[in-house]
Amino acid sequence: MRAYKKYVVIEDPHRVVLSDLPFEAGQRVEVVMIADEPQAAARLETLHTLLTSAQALPQARNLTEADIAAEVAAARTGR
Repeated sequence: MRAYKKYVVIEDPHRVVLSDLPFEAGQRVEVVMIADEPQAAARLETLHTLLTSAQALPQARNLTEADIAAEVAAARTGR
């Protein structure tokens, strides 16, 4: 599969126009649209801060790999 990335600005939410593409007429292509999220970096930083503070809790320091594996297994079986 050959991938091609092109950035466009949506001017009409009912239509997207792509031009100057490196594909042949009649060639089947898959179109995937992903919107930029300006807040994504801030949300990621917030998550990082939350996880760092959670890892610093005394309860987290006492967790073993076996405890984590047991919790994951229980969640997977619906317990």
